[in-house]
Amino acid sequence: MDQASASKKIINGWAMYDWANSAYNLVITSTIFPVYYDAITSTKDSAGKVIGHTISFLGFKFESGALYNYAIAFAYLVIAILSPFLSSIADGRGNKKRFMQFFCYLGSAACCLMFAFTKARLNLGITCCIIAAIGYCGSLVFYNAYLPEIASEKDQDQVSAKGFAYGYIGSVLLQIICFVFVLIKPFGMDEGFASRLSFLLVGLWWFGFSQITFFRLPKSRINAARRVSVFNNGFVELKKVWQQVKVMPVLKRYLCSFFFYSMGVQTVMIAATLFGSQVLNLSVTQLIVCILIIQIVAIGGSYLMAKLSERYGNIQVLAFVVLIWIAVCVIAYFIQTAMGFYIVATLVGIVMGGIQSLSRSTYSKLMPSTEDTASFFSFYDVSEKVAIVIGTFSFGFIQQLTGNMRYAILVLILFFIIGFAGLLFTRKAQRFIPS
Repeated sequence: MDQASASKKIINGWAMYDWANSAYNLVITSTIFPVYYDAITSTKDSAGKVIGHTISFLGFKFESGALYNYAIAFAYLVIAILSPFLSSIADGRGNKKRFMQFFCYLGSAACCLMFAFTKARLNLGITCCIIAAIGYCGSLVFYNAYLPEIASEKDQDQVSAKGFAYGYIGSVLLQIICFVFVLIKPFGMDEGFASRLSFLLVGLWWFGFSQITFFRLPKSRINAARRVSVFNNGFVELKKVWQQVKVMPVLKRYLCSFFFYSMGVQTVMIAATLFGSQVLNLSVTQLIVCILIIQIVAIGGSYLMAKLSERYGNIQVLAFVVLIWIAVCVIAYFIQTAMGFYIVATLVGIVMGGIQSLSRSTYSKLMPSTEDTASFFSFYDVSEKVAIVIGTFSFGFIQQLTGNMRYAILVLILFFIIGFAGLLFTRKAQRFIPS
């Protein structure tokens, strides 16, 4: 029998964490940090024209965009390794909230420290970037694991969509505040100081609004039967999850598909701003307008995809969304103007929230009934994190190899095509499973 959903107060409290931490994803991952990073790592001639993006880091030469992708890939690799241990302990002791708090505070503190990131402190900036990403991803392992505990199966699409919608609204509000500082530069501050102030505001926003979530979320369920071992139980639990997944053809095919299209989705979101800055030479204003378009459109897109899934089914809608992602990458490969980037931004906004929200709720629906929700979502998160590691590293490596970010887009198209094929196979397997 399907459990009843938690109270509206608890669900809204859970969704508020998206409001709190999505500011990191927008300001740090997608807009102001990449623009600031590009500005301080670009080589300019005497006239101020950018003539290169090669920088030195730890004694090696990198394309700045490639180094950024490598840093993100490293952060996701760390959390992919850590999350099985952490989720196993959280399931056994029922303390998902404690771990969620730890990673939240780690990430928000790293964002605050970015205020000290200058051209002379490149190592500090890259280190804080990595730690903030670890905090962000680590907290999401436990945030996602709460979904099947607080929402019934029939409500999970809507609750998941609510989380993403809250995230888009909250992040846009803070982005507008940061946008004012960067463009207007009040109180005589320069653009660099305004950017660094934005990083500080993200850390404070993330920490502050997360308190609503931590106050409202109940203590997670305890699996008293589990004997927790920090050293091996995490991977033992992942192996147990995989053994169950292997005999569930729909879930197995879905996860394979999810793995490949996640390589593309997350890499696009991470690399988009640097692509606009370095390849299309867009201004700070144009880039921030593009990202705001994405966030605003995504609010409606998240709910639209949830409604479409009610009518047509999750797998069919996901397959349609992946097709749009393929189109986005093809268009991005050829665009030369700001208007083309705006068109791509609108398309990304429509499908960005939808694919994340539906992917999470589809997995929650397909996984078996279990008390070990953190272990199952750890498997899901590890799959996504490894996909992001491969996606961002591949993107950065091809850029480093060719010196042209456009060529790196071709590998993303391949990832999406494989993911689309996987969804078709998932749907085929689904037809043979009784409702």
